[in-house]
Amino acid sequence: MNKVLVDSSVWISFFKGTEESKILFPLLEANQICINDLILAELVPSLNHKRENEIAKLLQSIERAPLDIDWVDIMRMQTVNLKHGINKVGIPDLIIVQNAIQNNIRLLSLDRHFALMKGQFGFKMMDLR
Repeated sequence: MNKVLVDSSVWISFFKGTEESKILFPLLEANQICINDLILAELVPSLNHKRENEIAKLLQSIERAPLDIDWVDIMRMQTVNLKHGINKVGIPDLIIVQNAIQNNIRLLSLDRHFALMKGQFGFKMMDLR
């Protein structure tokens, strides 16, 4: 089974119970999802603040894709983005793309700029349909 790196945008949508996030149910049942420490750092503080400690613990129990940040590559990726008019992409999202590439896993996100970057960097994304 191929793992899917689930971005924070999908988790937030999932917690809200939106229709588009229901794609997570079969992935969860098949144990196909993974997360990384960056995505956890985006989600867990807010969950802890809202006293959603059980949800935070569950997220932290999901298999983690190891992060190995190559800062030279991050700068190269941002330069490529700017040359192609893909502006305002934050460093955390570049790290997520790099992580998906390094671990040869698909990315699931609701953020549109990931789809724009896919053409530049050749990483795999899971379709929401």
